[in-house]
Amino acid sequence: MTAHRAKGLQWRLVVVAGVQEGLWPDLRRRGSLLEPDRIGRDGLAEPLTPGAMLAEERRLFYVAATRAADRLVVTAVKTAAEDGDQPSRFLTELGVEPRDVAARPRRPLSVSALVAELRATTVDPAATPALREAAAERLAALAALRDDDGVPLVPAAHPHRWWGLYEPTRGEVPLRDRDRPVALSGSALHQLATTCSLQWFLGREVRAEPPATAAQGFGNVVHVLADEVASGGTPADLSVLLERLDSVWDSLAFDAPWKSRQERENARAALERFLRWHVMERDLGRETAATEHDFDVTLEAGGHRVRVRGSMDRVERGPDGRAYVVDFKTGRNKPTAAEVERHPQLAVYQIAVREGALDGVEGFTGRPEPGGAELVQLRIGAPKREGGDELPAVQRQPALSSYDGDGEWVGELLADAAGRVLDERFTPSPGRHCDTCSFRGACSARPEGRHVVE
Repeated sequence: MTAHRAKGLQWRLVVVAGVQEGLWPDLRRRGSLLEPDRIGRDGLAEPLTPGAMLAEERRLFYVAATRAADRLVVTAVKTAAEDGDQPSRFLTELGVEPRDVAARPRRPLSVSALVAELRATTVDPAATPALREAAAERLAALAALRDDDGVPLVPAAHPHRWWGLYEPTRGEVPLRDRDRPVALSGSALHQLATTCSLQWFLGREVRAEPPATAAQGFGNVVHVLADEVASGGTPADLSVLLERLDSVWDSLAFDAPWKSRQERENARAALERFLRWHVMERDLGRETAATEHDFDVTLEAGGHRVRVRGSMDRVERGPDGRAYVVDFKTGRNKPTAAEVERHPQLAVYQIAVREGALDGVEGFTGRPEPGGAELVQLRIGAPKREGGDELPAVQRQPALSSYDGDGEWVGELLADAAGRVLDERFTPSPGRHCDTCSFRGACSARPEGRHVVE
């Protein structure tokens, strides 16, 4: 509490913390702009002089120091720099020579740190039985403390608030019905198979993902504009696209105005790359057959039925009559060539084409064969040998005819992903995706979350 509120009270031990010059004494003028504190019975009083303010501060410090019946502890910080924090002049008036403590405390001087140390002591094999028992008793005493309303003062000291004391639970109702196909999207398969199944579960099933970020808004806007151009709804004209971009840009939330301007320039560059790629692809003889094409196919893999649903950003028909699937990316990083060759999401698109995802799409005769799939990185420029920064980096996956032939690995991924979901095996898999994961604070594979279960 403040020194003012402590007046008239007393305790065995009192700590007066932060006795710094500039705070004790605080010689700044009191009151507000209109100075109502100067109003008295005889009119307006004169403002306090610096000497009078110093005397008042000394009296307040005296009040704080005399609240202790047995022991008084006064602390201050002293920095080496002359213009840094210095102890108050009042310390020399206590009649005791201040003692310098140069080392840091072994733990933060807070209640939570005390509870953590006591908990660690109770299970420390190097501690004596008497010390472990004493730590447990101290925890029990802290847990029993209540305020005047009966609210626990140190709730973290009670074992009911501790994580990791019980065996993992299992829901009575299974996550998925084993008699029905396991529904997965291409992106979900990618996450389950190559990144982290725990991240997928918390984000997709628990729906604990935080609200969409500005980066996701960036990608959504660019995807919509690319779809409008491909479908013929908007002309392939940069000025028109930028006008459409500006009409929605202010609705995206950025941390600072400079960040909004920077991302607006990145969006312009991405749209320029898209337009050049769009024209280049038509010159190569591939024509747009569908955009934002929804599909829903059921596949057999490893004894499991997997229902794959999703949307293809763009499907193109090549001169050979094959179907080429395009997936636009607006992230800052791209996978390696080896990762693209076995990219689960692209592979699922190709298998879906073979299994009828494009049945009925105008321009194809019968059920087309997949000709390959590719990632078009609109935020990342192509290497110089492929056109340089003016064109997007394009990463191609070869054609897959089936998932029991050259795409056998796809069937294995589908079976593994379906098995994880049905068996509810959602274990963390550390990797570079951890840097942007929303659940690091509760993940046992990360230092931030390891304390939750240890």
